[in-house]
Amino acid sequence: MSGPGDPYSRIDYRRLIAWPERLRREEPLLREVLGSGPNGRILDLGCGTGEHSRFLASAGFEVTGVDSSAAMLASAREGVSGGNPRFVEGDLPEIGTLVGDGFGAALCLGNTVPHLTEPPSLRRFLGGLASRLLPGAPFLLQVLNYDRIFDKDERALPLNVRADGEERVVFLRLMDPRPDGTVVFNPTSLRWRPGEEPPVSVLASRNVLLRGYRRDELAAALVGAGFAEPSVFGGMRREAWSPDSPDTVVVAVRGPSTVD
Repeated sequence: MSGPGDPYSRIDYRRLIAWPERLRREEPLLREVLGSGPNGRILDLGCGTGEHSRFLASAGFEVTGVDSSAAMLASAREGVSGGNPRFVEGDLPEIGTLVGDGFGAALCLGNTVPHLTEPPSLRRFLGGLASRLLPGAPFLLQVLNYDRIFDKDERALPLNVRADGEERVVFLRLMDPRPDGTVVFNPTSLRWRPGEEPPVSVLASRNVLLRGYRRDELAAALVGAGFAEPSVFGGMRREAWSPDSPDTVVVAVRGPSTVD
């Protein structure tokens, strides 16, 4: 859905993320992991506005992006011709019925999996994904390091400040980690005009309930879904994972059989 019922329709992630710099930083790992699969058909899960999908298509992969937000997908489809990438609207736990099988790799970046707030939804997603992938297909997963967030009771992520003409847009991300493993996340975009009154005004803000999956929870869920024991890193440059790492990046390979 789009419009007022789509909570993502008011947040312009394309403008708030420095995409050229991010893609240059992530390119080596993306090429290494996704290029190791049995074919070049890629699933981009939680594709958002499609920056990764378009980048991978330009690198020669055949990409299918999947997202639940019609607003995000409308933006993703802008300027796309020739059917690559293609985009599918739907919820990730339904991936087993949203697309066909025979994919050679998959990625799910940008803290998407925590939106699956119930562990059974995560297991359904991973089981469905395994059924869509060929044996030997790699899966690249990135989330925030929730081990760090919970253990240190962190309440905010670093500010993101972007120029927007003569104004600046500040992307503020506040968090309320809770004992039950959930996190109330408050993504907020602010207009910052130094010297004006008021100097700061709210463009958009909302409550998002997430599940803060820890490293061991993700690894166990992947193995239970039919993936081999995963490799875990602390960032998209293959940094060693530690309790202080900014991210939890997981590379798992689909095994020879899947769990029904």
